[in-house]
Amino acid sequence: MSESITIVRGEEELFRRTGHLFAAATDMACAAAGLAGWVADHRAEEFAAATAARAGEMRVRKIYPAGLLLDSVSARELARRRDRLGAEIRVTSEEINETIIFDRRVVILAGDLRAGRRSYSVITQPEIVQGVLSLFETAWRSAVDLAVYDYRVAEIRQIAPAVLDLLSQGVKDEAAARRLGLGLRTYRRRVAELMAALGAESRFQAGARARELGLV
Repeated sequence: MSESITIVRGEEELFRRTGHLFAAATDMACAAAGLAGWVADHRAEEFAAATAARAGEMRVRKIYPAGLLLDSVSARELARRRDRLGAEIRVTSEEINETIIFDRRVVILAGDLRAGRRSYSVITQPEIVQGVLSLFETAWRSAVDLAVYDYRVAEIRQIAPAVLDLLSQGVKDEAAARRLGLGLRTYRRRVAELMAALGAESRFQAGARARELGLV
């Protein structure tokens, strides 16, 4: 690619332009908005296999939303990716935009989803790449190791689906606590822990974040 910034539409076009980087890169840093990646579903296993085959040759760092750890299936999937790919995985409650950085010289930024297709910016301009890399490194330093955070939320994860369901129904705290067999103070503490994991400042925002992550 000769252009320093190229806009592509859809995962297939992105794959054609950048798929070779997975086979050649020695360092990949990625911030993901959820379990689904930038690649189309039918390419996901292909990329996973290619990355796994190079586990000893390529350093892989990934940041995921902490809210994913509230779902046991998602938590197991993240652990599987860590173990299969040899990836370093951290989680954050801060909002993150989908980003991939290859060898500190190529950046892919995910854009808006329109008419069923997402746009992506493929950037090779050194100054921009350095700026994005700086932001990623800051997020990486403040994020928490997957195993550490998984241990922290193990207890709240057991009742997270029920709490989210009660919140979505607008059930008052006293009634919700009774349904779950919890004291009122314990229930409110669990709600606060849930909001913190989702990076939400209000219960409404917590519900919206949970829907974005497919938790409800």
